[in-house]
Amino acid sequence: MLVNTWQHTRDHLKPSDRNAVDWAIDNLLQSRFYPIFSFLFGLSFVLFLRSAAGRTDRPWAVLLRRLAVLAALGAVHQIFNSGEVLLPYAIFGVLVLLPASFLPRPAVLVLGLAFTGWAVYQGGGIILVPGLFLLGMVLMERPPPGWLLAPAFVASAVLGVTLTWLWLRIAKDPLLFHASVHASAGLAVATAYGTGLLLLLRTRLRDPLLAVLAPLGRMALTNYLVSTPVILLFVPLLVADTTRLAGIALSVAVLVLQVLFSRAWLARFRYGPLEWAWRSLTWMERVPNRRIGSHP
Repeated sequence: MLVNTWQHTRDHLKPSDRNAVDWAIDNLLQSRFYPIFSFLFGLSFVLFLRSAAGRTDRPWAVLLRRLAVLAALGAVHQIFNSGEVLLPYAIFGVLVLLPASFLPRPAVLVLGLAFTGWAVYQGGGIILVPGLFLLGMVLMERPPPGWLLAPAFVASAVLGVTLTWLWLRIAKDPLLFHASVHASAGLAVATAYGTGLLLLLRTRLRDPLLAVLAPLGRMALTNYLVSTPVILLFVPLLVADTTRLAGIALSVAVLVLQVLFSRAWLARFRYGPLEWAWRSLTWMERVPNRRIGSHP
C-alpha cells in the first residue's frame, strides 16, 4: 500500500522534489515486495491445482478459467494503474506455470534459478516474475527444513544491506553503474523480509500478527483493487505535501480500515467480495459464501 501510494505520487513530482522519505521508500521498500508476491503466486498455483484435482478430472481447464478471470480484472485495473500486477501474473501463469506443471521438479528448479539469475543480470523488474513463479512452485512441493529459516534470514539481510550500500555508491557513476546490483539488492531484502516474518510467526507475536495479516491476506484481491481508487482520490493532496508524510498517513489509515473491514466481512462470509466472484467464475457456479451460525 505504501509503495503503491508513493509510486502514484512520484509520477507527478520532479526529481528535485525528492526528500528523505522518498529515499527511504525507494531503497527499503520499492522492488522489495513484488518478488514476495511473485513467489507466493507460484506457491498458490500448486495449492490450487491440488484442490482442483480433487474436484474435477480437468484441473488444467479450471486453472485456465481462473487465470482468464484474473487477466480480465487486471486489464480493467491497468486503465487506472499502469503498474498493476494482475494482468502480467495471469499471462505469465499461462505461459510459464502451466507448462511447468508437466515437467519434473528438478527441471522446474533449474529453470527457476536460470530465469531468476538472467532477470537479475538484466536489471530485474517484471522479468523477475517467471523465475520466482517457478521457485515458489518448487518450494511448495518440496519445502526446506525449518532450521534453515534463521540462517537464510541472516544471510539475506547482510547481503541486502551490503548490496543496497553498494548500489547507493555506484548508482550515479556511469562507469560503475549496473542495474543488476539494484535487482540483487531488492531480491535479497525481499528474502530477508519474508524469512524475517516467518521467524516472527514462531514467537509470541504470532497471534497478534495473524490477527492483522490473515484477514488482509484472505481478502488480498479485494483490498488491492479497492486501494487504487482511494490513492487516486488523494493524489492532489499527496502531491501538495512536500514532506511526503501524507502518503504514509494515508497508507496506515487505509490498512487499518481494511483490517477492520476484512475481519468484519470474514466473520459473516467465507470469501471476500472479489475473491468470491473470482471463485464463482472459475468454477462457473455460484459458490456458497455466507457462513451459517455464529461460530464458523
